[in-house]
Amino acid sequence: MIAWTEDQLRLRDALRRWHERLSADHIELDRRAVFPDALWRLVCESGLLRVPFDERWGGLGQDLLTTMSLLEDLGHGCRNGGLIFSICTHLCSTGVPIQRFGSTALKDRYMAGLCDGATIGAHAITEPGSGSDALSMRTTARLSADGDGYVINGSKTFVSNGPVADLFVVYVRTEPKHGALGVTAFVIERGTPGFSIGRPIEKMGLRTSPLCELFFDDCRVPKFSVLGGPGLGFSILDHVMKWEILCSFIVNVGEMRYRFERCVDYAKTRRQFDRPIGSFQSVANKIVDMLMRLETSRIWLYQTARRFLNDENVTTDISIAKLLASEGNVASAMDAVQIFGGNGYMTEFGLEKDLRNAVAGTIYSGTSEIQRDRIAKMLGL
Repeated sequence: MIAWTEDQLRLRDALRRWHERLSADHIELDRRAVFPDALWRLVCESGLLRVPFDERWGGLGQDLLTTMSLLEDLGHGCRNGGLIFSICTHLCSTGVPIQRFGSTALKDRYMAGLCDGATIGAHAITEPGSGSDALSMRTTARLSADGDGYVINGSKTFVSNGPVADLFVVYVRTEPKHGALGVTAFVIERGTPGFSIGRPIEKMGLRTSPLCELFFDDCRVPKFSVLGGPGLGFSILDHVMKWEILCSFIVNVGEMRYRFERCVDYAKTRRQFDRPIGSFQSVANKIVDMLMRLETSRIWLYQTARRFLNDENVTTDISIAKLLASEGNVASAMDAVQIFGGNGYMTEFGLEKDLRNAVAGTIYSGTSEIQRDRIAKMLGL
């Protein structure tokens, strides 16, 4: 495992002091399915959004592993899973690609606002007719008649942070016949003429992280809004998805750790038939399985992150890590509900919310089925 430096531990401890405040009213906010503006302001105040970005923009200049460690700790300490998901979307899907691939003009225009949280970020890939099959996207961008910009037409759906975002990284087709090389990423501001944001879509879990559809009707954007360069959209997306999986699912490890600790305490104190329920093998085995899942997921995620930072091929590792963490989180949440019995099914204990939130992880960032298909292909099957 990783030996964290004193500076890293001090930063973790400094951010840990915010966890309880960020958990405020988490059950009621989930029930109402609203984005917690007041809590977002606390996130901005905490400095968490600055962690992985360069100091020249107001960031803290920390690396991927440090960012992951802080997000794991946040998953353990903060009970508002939707808020954490919005944080990860903002960091990984908007800030990371603009810092890594953006022109000087794009960075100068947007990075400071992304670092301090005054600008909320989102990204848009999925369309009503294409989810896992991203190459089937139909939203297009063509050069304007005067050649000074692009005109975008189409729509996107399931856009996390969409209803509250100020800035969007949007992936569209610029060369329909060129396959993956015909996709370009654009950075688009809310309020751009021809760009409209649909109503929030109600969902099963992560309910404090809003999502919606986006619509583009002859939406004209300047050439400097191209991220990285024409045709580089899928290369950018590949980098983004690695960051997204490593950061979003290390949060799940933190959540599993919190749930494991809670179940151990409950199994020691809850008595049935004049015995602590942890003395029953059926309960004890569930808790042991919870521990194995969280430790295996943690090892795979950090190991994959180290290999990624060393520029090694982590295609298979990323898929395995994502499967372990997402499916392990669902199993862990289900076990916790069972261990708590009737209490686990009740809203006030927060465990049924954990289960609803966990299911989403088997779908976003590439479904479990897609991950297994990728692994099989890497095996030559």
